[in-house]
Amino acid sequence: MVTGQNFIGYDRSAQGDQTYQTFNPILNIENPEVFYEATSEEIDRAVNKANQAFLVYRNISGARKAEFLKAIADEIMALDDTLVKMYCKETGLPEGRAKGERGRTVFQLQTFAQLLEEGSWVDATIDTAIPEREPIPKPDLRKMRVPLGPVVVFGASNFPLAYSTAGGDTASALAAGCPVIVKSHPMHAGTGELVATAISSAAQKTGMPDGVFSNLNSAGIEVGVKLVRHPEVKAIGFTGSIAGGRALFDEAAKRSEPIPVFAEMGSINPVVILPDALKTQKDKWAKAYAQSITLGSGQFCTNPGLLLGIKSQDLSEFVNDLAEEIVHIEPTCMLHPNIIGAYEKKKGLMKQESNLNIIMEYPDDVAVNYARQAITTVDGNTFIQNPSLHQEIFGPFSMIVQCENSEQLAKILGELEGQLTGTIISYEDEIKDYSQVVESLGDRVGRIIFNGVPTGVEVAPAMLHGGPYPASTDSRFTAVGRHAIERWVRPFSYQNWPDELLPDELKNSNPLNITRLVNGEPTNQKL
Repeated sequence: MVTGQNFIGYDRSAQGDQTYQTFNPILNIENPEVFYEATSEEIDRAVNKANQAFLVYRNISGARKAEFLKAIADEIMALDDTLVKMYCKETGLPEGRAKGERGRTVFQLQTFAQLLEEGSWVDATIDTAIPEREPIPKPDLRKMRVPLGPVVVFGASNFPLAYSTAGGDTASALAAGCPVIVKSHPMHAGTGELVATAISSAAQKTGMPDGVFSNLNSAGIEVGVKLVRHPEVKAIGFTGSIAGGRALFDEAAKRSEPIPVFAEMGSINPVVILPDALKTQKDKWAKAYAQSITLGSGQFCTNPGLLLGIKSQDLSEFVNDLAEEIVHIEPTCMLHPNIIGAYEKKKGLMKQESNLNIIMEYPDDVAVNYARQAITTVDGNTFIQNPSLHQEIFGPFSMIVQCENSEQLAKILGELEGQLTGTIISYEDEIKDYSQVVESLGDRVGRIIFNGVPTGVEVAPAMLHGGPYPASTDSRFTAVGRHAIERWVRPFSYQNWPDELLPDELKNSNPLNITRLVNGEPTNQKL
């Protein structure tokens, strides 16, 4: 049952008098559950508990942490239809999407559990002493990754499970040895509370310290700001808008002890369609991109918001084909009236830009909170001269830029802000003649795709979900896949430390049997 209370470690709390409700965008009514906004005292209790829990949790073995993560996955699955129904009524998304995202969430938890069970992720590195070295003896040096401390995770509006309460940020931070405080997203607070119940239950069943996890409610920004400013918080995870992510980044930088903010923010995910691909496969790519642009009402961070090609009759026909395909796709419900309100406002402003042509906007009436998809086009010169055309419109909207030649295309790509993804559509080996275009695109993105669509982010070790600013605040890291754990750790070295006092990962006997880099050679052997 959803209570609307905050989770302060293992305690439930509802001290405040400020409340709010979530919204059912399909029925266009508020949901009945009432949520209590966390007070300053509750915030302090949650962070203080997390700090105390860190002293214990950081030293719990990888095997026991893995049991904890697997137990969270089991508890989430045990929620069954209760979770699915809450998810659907708070988002307007279909049951299939809810179950798919639940599966992704569970898989992420299990993936990090496997990482902990194997153990080599700590990057143990040993350089043994050479006491006889002249003129200065070489010391014994041993290095590994250690957790940063309590982490605050902000739930994402568009992924109530996979990027929220028990999503990738939380799973990777817990795997790293960091207690987590979730600032629940107000649009799906009920879904968040159910998942928080699963995490709390799993923590107690596996003997984790009180405070290893908390979940705080908030309808506005005040709770989030207080969490970022709290001196015992050591890192932030965020998925959302550029404005939101940048505000958190700036707050963290202003602290007396600045902390890292790992924010995955906006992206228009440019797609380059080369001439021969248009000549031979325009119908195929028109169908594929009509589906990609409208998938989930365009509410994906990898939605293809910008398509680019070189002016030609084939490009003109592709534009018309794309419009024809997309107009036949039935509009779907967006997550919340605020989100569709922002979509319609930004779309309306974009339509007023000079020299921009509206190729297609869904012409029929739609139900309340349903998004009417749109396709626009501009020439390359207009796009270059008007930076406002470069901004993301969160929803089923895409712009096609018709460039004069490959040089202008490369120039446009090189002047874009940082993006999560970039895509090249090419026929056979056509791409070989566009090396400058490929290099320009590669310099602005975190992941480059060949002959595909950007929507869809595989949870895999080789996945990079991040990119140059403002796609993310630090392009060296990924928010998806096993390497996401690297955001929540720092390297730490021991010099001439007694073997019996070293962590197991660095002891001569290698009791965990992990792979370590010893004197420059990877090995799992004892010293």
